[in-house]
Amino acid sequence: KLRFTYSQTYDRVKRLANALTGLGAGVGDRIGVIGWNCHRHLEAYYAIPGTGAVLLLLNIRLAPGDLSYVINHAEASYVLVDESLIPIAESVADKCETVRGYVVMTDKDLSGINTSLSPVYSYEKLLEKADPDIRWPVLDEKSAYGACYTTGTTGRPKGVYYSHRNVFLHAMSIGSNAEMTPGDCFYQLVPMFHAMGWGLPHAAFVVGAKYVLPGMYNMADLGSLAEPLVSEGVTATAGAPALFMPMLEYIRKLDQKPDLSGARFLSGATEPSLALMKDFYNLTGAEIVHAYGATETTPLVTINRLKPWLADELSEAEKWELKKKQGYPVVGLDVKVVDQEGNELPHDGKSPGEILVRGPWITGSYYNAPGSEESFTEDGYWKSGDAGTMDAEGYVKITDRVKDLIKSGGEWISSVDMENETMAHPAVLEAAVTGVAHPQWEERPVVLVVPRQEEKDKVTGEDIRAHLAQTFAKWQLPEAVIFVEAIPKTSVGKMDKKTIREQYKDIYTNP
Repeated sequence: KLRFTYSQTYDRVKRLANALTGLGAGVGDRIGVIGWNCHRHLEAYYAIPGTGAVLLLLNIRLAPGDLSYVINHAEASYVLVDESLIPIAESVADKCETVRGYVVMTDKDLSGINTSLSPVYSYEKLLEKADPDIRWPVLDEKSAYGACYTTGTTGRPKGVYYSHRNVFLHAMSIGSNAEMTPGDCFYQLVPMFHAMGWGLPHAAFVVGAKYVLPGMYNMADLGSLAEPLVSEGVTATAGAPALFMPMLEYIRKLDQKPDLSGARFLSGATEPSLALMKDFYNLTGAEIVHAYGATETTPLVTINRLKPWLADELSEAEKWELKKKQGYPVVGLDVKVVDQEGNELPHDGKSPGEILVRGPWITGSYYNAPGSEESFTEDGYWKSGDAGTMDAEGYVKITDRVKDLIKSGGEWISSVDMENETMAHPAVLEAAVTGVAHPQWEERPVVLVVPRQEEKDKVTGEDIRAHLAQTFAKWQLPEAVIFVEAIPKTSVGKMDKKTIREQYKDIYTNP
């Protein structure tokens, strides 16, 4: 394990900034990073924007065609690449038209690394030779700090650029809303290439918390991933349910369950099931805190904390139900729910519409993307594409992506609600629901179920339907319940509804 103080980290940041300037990187240059959640990636978060260059975060899970598109669209000048990820950089290098060089993030001498990348530099050698002192340039706060590209859109990824002002204001917001202090230990599980690591590398540094990086990890090695929760005294982290679910399964099997009382686990990307939230709390004492956002929103939009007066008004069961909502908008943002004509809907918790967001850390446009203007209103709101409601207390509930709502016989079915109810079945580990074409009813739901290992040969489709019948009307119940080994996921851990719909599009029309 490597350990650095804030002072030591800053020394390395200064050297990296000078090294990149020495290579010829200048104000406005895009410098890409292909890396894991490691200390060198963190150093790039501060060194690159500090020089006036733009931190271009590259999704290591993108297909080569999309990755080369992003690098070319952003016109990246240099790329920092982790030694273990060199094959990814090599797979697109011949297509990258503007890249002038590659910096390999490694402890090894370059003579010990076999790569076709050229020209290539050693990260540590550059730092070793760089000036330890720096005079940082004075930058316009509205100039670009960094960029991420969306992956959930149709067509090519779209560039979202974040300003220095945007990043700083968002860091203060997420730090205060997650109630982070210098006494916290924050664990960076969210990939740092995704939406600025959800702004948490900045929030943790703003408050001066202890900051833990997992380095390279995969879902097959959850023991090493869960170990720092206890050994480092983690009190706060963030991630998607796709990560928390297997971590919980690992913890279930431990004879001695970790005591994580008071820890806050911010959960985003997709809605955490009630079963996941309850089991994490009952087994470890950690609270999963539901939040909502997107690449376009830096990403924090809402957070689900219990308002003090509701603590006395609601029963325990009602409090758990409330936790299923995405939460209330954080201070500084305008959030509203509108109908198809753009009229704002009442805050009654029942009227569904599209969620629109506006504010100082919400993007106002996509970078160099003609035709994307329709994603924004004339008065500056970003159209999320999410369908939801808002109640009288301001709590937002996402009912679906607008395109994922299931319209059956003229009535709407929420795939999100059906997924979460399916996952409440004790035999179910994970579930996904989507609508596909039906010859009579326009669309009908299809439910994919990943059963728990010990229930694999026991649970049936009829068991799932009987369970859903306790909550859903008979006409809403799915005819198709399909048991699978895994749910298709996007590169950022969301359920890949597009792939699921395509895979099962003929299940009702051509059975």
